Amino acid sequence: MMQSFRKYLALTLISLVISLPAVASVKVTASLDSASIMMGRVDTLRLIVDREAAVQGVFPLFNKVMPGGYVTMFNDTVELGAPIIDTVSREGGRVIERLRVPVQVFDSGFYRFPSFVYLTSVDSVGSNEVELSVVPVKVGENDAISDYRDISDPSDRSFWDWMPDWLYDLWWMWLILMAVIVAAIYFGRKYRKTGKFITLPEKPQPKPWTVALERLENLKSKNLWENGMEKEYFTQLTDILRDYLNDRFGINAMEMTSRQIMQTLADQADVRDHRGYVRKILDVADFVKFAKVRPLPADNVEAYENAVNFVKETIEKEPVIDNDYQDSSDINTESKIAKGGDR
Repeated sequence: MMQSFRKYLALTLISLVISLPAVASVKVTASLDSASIMMGRVDTLRLIVDREAAVQGVFPLFNKVMPGGYVTMFNDTVELGAPIIDTVSREGGRVIERLRVPVQVFDSGFYRFPSFVYLTSVDSVGSNEVELSVVPVKVGENDAISDYRDISDPSDRSFWDWMPDWLYDLWWMWLILMAVIVAAIYFGRKYRKTGKFITLPEKPQPKPWTVALERLENLKSKNLWENGMEKEYFTQLTDILRDYLNDRFGINAMEMTSRQIMQTLADQADVRDHRGYVRKILDVADFVKFAKVRPLPADNVEAYENAVNFVKETIEKEPVIDNDYQDSSDINTESKIAKGGDR
């Protein structure tokens, strides 16, 4: 009986020894010097690593230190500086490392820092979570903030960093100014060349024969010769004719005598066959103006009709379009128009 009890007791002790947890090889503790700071101020994060002397490890988070000597968290709102090892103590074969990490937050709010992981060759251990409340700075737009440093310039300044803020912010104004300068140069040069800032498209001038026929119609409506004003009638009639010769054929008829006009018409092939109309008008007009002969009513009418016929028969013809795809009906229609229509 006694022997059975001893055996039972030994088994129980062995089970208790086996079930006892082994002393942890690594333990990480995190804390903040202050649980609440003002935005932009610097707090200190303290990490304590309690490990066996044979166990070596690192914090992977601090392997991502940027060129400025810090790592970021919470979408770059929080910056953690490179850790500084304050003390390393040894107690009973264990090592205690004390790390001091600067913490700076650039936006107000409540931050819960996740567990800081310590990685060894065989395992990873996380610290406890810490919380930080960041209070906003209540100042006006132009108020000075005491005990705060000015914004430092970047180490690798670009062209835009050298540019003053007022110049950078008003880029649209400089763009408009450049556009105004370019426009001023362009229109200034145009004004020196043409005498105008803006050249509007010229209104198309009426054809010489259109002007001449309108003036003849207007002359007819005056009824000059019917009222005994034959000289005024032939003066205006010959002026219309002379202007038409100048505008249509480039003949300066206003400065020519009747003989010079007829000689010039004889030398131009495009009007030579129609000069008979002009000769009859000028002959009657010379008698009326210089010989003071009073023409018959038929002479007045014939002179007008000769002027109208001369203008109509010397109208510049439109170029003929050679269309091989015209059907027979179109060709017949054009033939009828050329002959004066159906009779």
